[in-house]
Amino acid sequence: MQENPEVSSLSYEQARDELMRVVAELEQGASTLEQSLALWERGEALAQRCEDWLIGAKARLDAARAATQTSGQPTE
Repeated sequence: MQENPEVSSLSYEQARDELMRVVAELEQGASTLEQSLALWERGEALAQRCEDWLIGAKARLDAARAATQTSGQPTE
């Protein structure tokens, strides 16, 4: 079994892909309750990481739109 990287170091795509693997593994049924709980906790952390990335992306888009409306020109 490979070691799980720290969730906070994952990109959106990495967190999303791992979350999909965690969900698939949970749906198949882990062999013990302890493993299922560990997977669930990892999944929750991954879902939060994805949400944080999306919130950050939305904030950047909102800021870019506001700057464009203020200056009348797109920002780089």
